[in-house]
Amino acid sequence: MRNKLKSMKSKILSLLTIVLVIILHTLKLYSSNDNSPQGARSAALGNASVTFADFWAIQNNQAGLADFKNIAAGFYYENRFLLKELSLKSVAFVLPTKSGTFGININYFGFKLYNESKIGLAYAKSFGKYFSAGIQLDYLTTSIGEDYGSKSVVTFEVGLRSQLNENLCIAAHVFNPIRVKIASYNDERIPTIFKLGLSYTFSKNIIAVIETEKDINYKAIVKAGLEYQIIKEASVRIGITTNPCIYTFGFGLILKKIKIDFASSIHQVLGYSPQISLIYIIK
Repeated sequence: MRNKLKSMKSKILSLLTIVLVIILHTLKLYSSNDNSPQGARSAALGNASVTFADFWAIQNNQAGLADFKNIAAGFYYENRFLLKELSLKSVAFVLPTKSGTFGININYFGFKLYNESKIGLAYAKSFGKYFSAGIQLDYLTTSIGEDYGSKSVVTFEVGLRSQLNENLCIAAHVFNPIRVKIASYNDERIPTIFKLGLSYTFSKNIIAVIETEKDINYKAIVKAGLEYQIIKEASVRIGITTNPCIYTFGFGLILKKIKIDFASSIHQVLGYSPQISLIYIIK
C-alpha cells in the first residue's frame, strides 16, 4: 500500500513539474530552444549580449567570436527560480584560426522528465577592421519522460557585428529564421528570434548596453545594462529586462587565465535565478 502511495505521489509530482515547465514556457521564462543568452556577464546586464565580442558570443551572437583571439573553454550554469528542474547547463570551446574562429557549444535544460538540449557548431570571420559575421548550425532535441519520447530538429542562426568606432558598436542576430517545425500538433515550431542592440564605451571603465529582442510570437523585450570596471581584474554590473520586468546584477573576476562571472536576476513573483560562468584561457 505504501509503495502504491509513493508511486502515486511521484507521478503527481512529475505531472505538476511538467505543468510548471509548460507554464513558464508560455510566459517566456526559460528554455534552451528559446535560445536564451548565456554567460553570467550578460546575465548581470539584463541579458543584453548581442554586441559583445567575448567567449559567450558562441551562444549570444556568433559574429562576436571573430574578435575573440584566445583558445578557450567555458562552463555556464543557471538555476532558474532556485528550482533544479529548471536548471540550464552549458559547455563550450572556441578555437581561433587564420581562416576564422570555430566553436562548439552544448546546452542542456531541464531534468529527466522534461529536457531540451542543443549542440551548436559555429564559425565567425572578420571582414576588415569594422565588420564581422558569424553563423552556427544547431541540432535541437526535446525529450519528455514517461515514454512520451523525443524529437530532434536541425536549424541555424546568423549574426552581424560592426564596431563603428572606438566607442560605439552595433550588432544584430537571428535564431531559426526558417521557422523549423518540431511537432505537427498545433503547428508547433521552434521560436524565431531577432535581436538588435548597441553598446557604448564611455571610458575604459564604463560600458552601457541596450538591445531589443523579438520572438515573432510574442511582444518585444527591451534589455539594458551598465558595467563598471573597478580595477583591471574586477567589474560590477547591473541591468533590467522588460516584459516581464526582471532586475539583474553581478560581478566578474579575472584570475590569470581564469575568468569567473557571477550574476542573479530577480523576478518580482518567482524570485531569484543565480548564474555562474567560468572561462579558462588555454592559449
